[in-house]
Amino acid sequence: MTQTNSSPTEAALAELRTDFTGRVIGPADPDYAEARTVFNAMIDRSPGAIAQCETVRDVVGAVRFARERGLEIAVRGGGHGVAGKALTDGGLVVDLRRMNGVVVDPGARTVRVGGGATMGHLDRAVQTHGLATTGGRVSTTGVGGFVLGGGSGWLERKFGLACDNLLAVELVTADGEAVRAAGDENPELFWALHGGGGNFGVATSLTLRLHPLSAMTLALLLWEPGAGPEVVRAFRDFVATAPDEVGGAVLYLTAPPEPFVPEPLVGRLACAVLLTYAGDEETGRGVLRPMLGLGHVGGMVTGLPYADLQSMLDDPPGYRNHWSAEYLEDFPDQAVELFCSGADRMVVPSPSQHVLFPQGGAVARSGADYPVPWRRAPWAVHPLGLWADPADDDRAREWARAVRDDMRPWSTGDVYLNFIGDEGEQRVAAGFGADNHRRLAAVKSRYDPDNVFHLNHNIKPG
Repeated sequence: MTQTNSSPTEAALAELRTDFTGRVIGPADPDYAEARTVFNAMIDRSPGAIAQCETVRDVVGAVRFARERGLEIAVRGGGHGVAGKALTDGGLVVDLRRMNGVVVDPGARTVRVGGGATMGHLDRAVQTHGLATTGGRVSTTGVGGFVLGGGSGWLERKFGLACDNLLAVELVTADGEAVRAAGDENPELFWALHGGGGNFGVATSLTLRLHPLSAMTLALLLWEPGAGPEVVRAFRDFVATAPDEVGGAVLYLTAPPEPFVPEPLVGRLACAVLLTYAGDEETGRGVLRPMLGLGHVGGMVTGLPYADLQSMLDDPPGYRNHWSAEYLEDFPDQAVELFCSGADRMVVPSPSQHVLFPQGGAVARSGADYPVPWRRAPWAVHPLGLWADPADDDRAREWARAVRDDMRPWSTGDVYLNFIGDEGEQRVAAGFGADNHRRLAAVKSRYDPDNVFHLNHNIKPG
């Protein structure tokens, strides 16, 4: 049936509510406005209904209800995606946030995560067992969208991408059928779910591999922005020989009012190095010594639980957002200078960040053929714009475009789609690689030939 943007009638919603374990919220309900709010404050869409599912049966019923009435379907996990694809105008939102359970098997070192769980739910649950897996860099990210998109985080150089740790997915397809994908069950679908995102159905649970992690060390070091080129070059050279336990980033940001920040720097642009070490503080300080001796003007070094590290950098909600990224095959001095100068165009003061991530380690060594070609790039530049005033919209977007333009001479052409919004079909294809994109389109044809699940970085049926 052809999808429309029409809204379901009250009589139809009453029918959906029959035998629905969760809650169906319509425009007349007092908490409708809150239920349709997503992370990016630029997104203002008004669904015809929001089906807050609690069970797989609820998800099946919601998908079938929408299909029978030709309603556009949006799927909401964490609601953190910058493009706001977790919402639809007039159609039905399949909202998974109530399905946030986490079941840990410490003996097998695995965890089963509900499709609506956030990284905070996952990290806290597995941490009590001295275990962890690669997660997003903030606790508010939804596990489902993060993992299915590939999943880049602080622990990736040690444990690989999040999708490298994916063992199984339970999925409701466009026909409203519940299926399971794993290495020995629907293997082609399972391959597609390692980076192909939400194109193939509603992920109601994911099973992930866990790793022992007894301690984490964090170093957050600050400099005046003028020191940026020297600091970035030092960071680049340090990471080139650093062990896999080291992760981190260089980022320009608005210095926060924290005790470790010198008063003259608060509220102004600063150059920061964030270093993570998967191990205890004493060992971490020794490994990180080359960066600790560069004369930072503010900062801190501390041991802390991984879940605390994940939540201490949470992006604040309620801001307008625009993100992009460029993946680099090299990062010579000329690229360093251009990267650093790009921070001058960022909206300051704001929560925006102008970021350089290293990859390598287990990310690059993997021989898996998953559709995440960007894993081979040693560097990623990520303009992450968050600002409050709509008058800054054009400025923030132009900054992100200019950063990409500056970095393009060294670009691999690949891109991690979780880092970007709507940038056109060619960028979507670049996120997968041409051969992978054709293979993904064939999987899409099998599981979603009508492109029901198109509110995403969309793969059209082949």
